[in-house]
Formats: sequence, structure tokens, C-alpha cells
Amino acid sequence: MTQTIQVKEISKAAFVDFGDVIDTSGAPDKIINQGLCGRFHDRAKLDFTSGRAGVSLFKAEARSLPMALQMVERHPEGSQLFIPMSEHGFLVIVAPDENGTPGQPKAFLTKPGQAINFHRGTWHGVLTPLSEPGLFAVIDRVGTGANLEEHWFDTPYTVELKNKKTGTGIAKAS
Repeated sequence: MTQTIQVKEISKAAFVDFGDVIDTSGAPDKIINQGLCGRFHDRAKLDFTSGRAGVSLFKAEARSLPMALQMVERHPEGSQLFIPMSEHGFLVIVAPDENGTPGQPKAFLTKPGQAINFHRGTWHGVLTPLSEPGLFAVIDRVGTGANLEEHWFDTPYTVELKNKKTGTGIAKAS
């Protein structure tokens, strides 16, 4: 039997268990730079057990849907913040932790201009832009020791984007 998960537009409330949605919603916390810039202050919680925050650039190939979801990963030593460097949304897949393994995956689509921060230890899919150029600034832990766990599903899921009338979803192959 195929299991289907509806892909939802990302929101702070829906994503709170997995991380932070970073955007410019609401009024700026402060107006700076001679009144010409709004500062939306402290929008993500960076969390590292050791090491330091590092800034890297990732260039990921754009994916097309449907696609196979064969694995998820997590970083037990630090959070991971993804900031798109283009005005495109991207696909975000997460799963709750169930006694050390990922539970039922959930999928979200971000809006252009939104970034996300995965909480430390959150199971998540790989970086999945749906449009070129797939360029992201990433702030995550730089330090010694293992900070990557992968979980490969026995049966891959299929992530598909259907038309608006039928919705979107993730289906697990039967």
C-alpha cells in the first residue's frame, strides 16, 4: 500500500519542531543605516555542541519532480542554516526522530526569499533546489569529530508534485 504525505507551503508554526523559517515577515525589529534598512533581528538559533560556526557556499543541482527519496541525514553536533542566494523557493524534507531513526517524512516548499535552519539532530533530506542556480550560503558547525548520520530507507519514497487541483505529496513505493 502506498503512503502519501501532502507537501505543504512552509510556515513557522508547521516547521517549529524541525527548525526555524527565516524571512522578513512582520515589521522590522529595528530601522538602521540612516533609516534605509530594516533589520529583522536574530531569526535563527545556531546550536553547536563544540566547534564554531562556519560559512560555506553550496551549489546543488536543481531537481525535478517526481524524484526518489532514498535517504535522510542529520547532524547531531550542530544546526544547519540554508540561505538561498537566488529568488527561488526550494523543497525541504524533514522527519521526526523516533528512537534514533526517522519517522514519517514531511515535505515543505519554501517561498522565494525564505531560508531555513534545521535544529541540531533533525532528520532532513538533502539540499533540493527545484530551480537553477541552486546556490546557497550555509552556516553550520565546523569542528572535529563526526557530525553526519545517514538513514537509508528500505523502500524509497517518491516525492511528486501534482497539479493544484489534486495537491502534492510524497508516496512510499509499495
